Amino acid sequence: MKIENVETWLAWKWVAVRVTCSDGTHGVGEAQFWGYAEATEAILRRMADDLIGQDPRHIDNLWNAAYRKYSFRSAAITAALSAIDVALWDIKGKRLGAPVWDLLGGKVRDNVRAMVLLGGDGPMRTPDDFAASAREAKAEGYSAVKMTPFPDGWAGLPYPQLIRTNTEIVAAVREELGWEIDIGVEIHRNMLPSEAVVFAERIAKFLPYFYEDPIAPESVFSMGEVAERLRIPLAVGERNATIWEFREYSALPGVHFVRPDVGLAGGITQAKKIAAIAESFHQRVIPHNFLGPVTTMACVQLAAATPNWDLQEYVREAGTPRAEAAANTVQVVDGYMQIPEGPGLGIDLDLAGIERHPYDPGAGDPARRADGSVALR
Repeated sequence: MKIENVETWLAWKWVAVRVTCSDGTHGVGEAQFWGYAEATEAILRRMADDLIGQDPRHIDNLWNAAYRKYSFRSAAITAALSAIDVALWDIKGKRLGAPVWDLLGGKVRDNVRAMVLLGGDGPMRTPDDFAASAREAKAEGYSAVKMTPFPDGWAGLPYPQLIRTNTEIVAAVREELGWEIDIGVEIHRNMLPSEAVVFAERIAKFLPYFYEDPIAPESVFSMGEVAERLRIPLAVGERNATIWEFREYSALPGVHFVRPDVGLAGGITQAKKIAAIAESFHQRVIPHNFLGPVTTMACVQLAAATPNWDLQEYVREAGTPRAEAAANTVQVVDGYMQIPEGPGLGIDLDLAGIERHPYDPGAGDPARRADGSVALR
């Protein structure tokens, strides 16, 4: 059996990939470099030339050969490799008649706790908006939620108003949920180090489960300065793309959760390695994923077989392009994702659904301060 074809489709905010072998077996994956997905698709087409004719069983070797062919490094490259890697694991599972989690060592849990995003894809403006979204999540049975407690126009607020408003949002969600539900707080790199430290002090009494990306991730040193001053658990990693980057963050005092994106940080092969690095530091894994349904399913397969996999970030798929772009999307029951028992990933692409939702990266994050300068992120 050899790789015979690599196909790509730009679908809403990701690149969908299908790898087909000479015996007709195919696997699917997704690349999550969503802002510039066209670049990832171009890289995938170049990679296809080297992949065709190769034995799909040798996943790690194919990954290294593609990653090290040229000296250039970028998240667009690792996103492309992520999609190929997941598709090859899907093929391996189908070839051997086993779910991917079985090939990764077997189950360590019976289902996967979901952490639903408050607000989903829509904007929220006031503490009441956030509380209403939290109320809905609680009614649906979720035991963990995540939010970015910033109102519209946050970048133009004076410093004391920003801190007070954000604190009021966290307070409103905690009051709505009580103390039985975990709350993840994402800063989304919207703050300066000094602001992030003060805000963390203000919300510590609400016992957030984690405090994510208080500043931009480019500097491990700067993140370390913030981590030293925090008294709540720190989560980092959604923008990071290699095991070497994650190794440095895992070694940083104060980091308690790592957040690799399986569609960006190298696929199943590399995410398993990242989780092992984190495990050696007694850290837990809460993977980033708000884009595609295939990556969500890949995360569920990993979670089933990874001891320190903690929560799974989740955006409701029903009624969205995610549900239409794939068949057999992950099932959520009372806030827990169900682990598939069939061979491979347990999901496939719906090409007709993909055609209905062409690529649309949106406007991005053009937040600006009152003086017109670009805000953080």
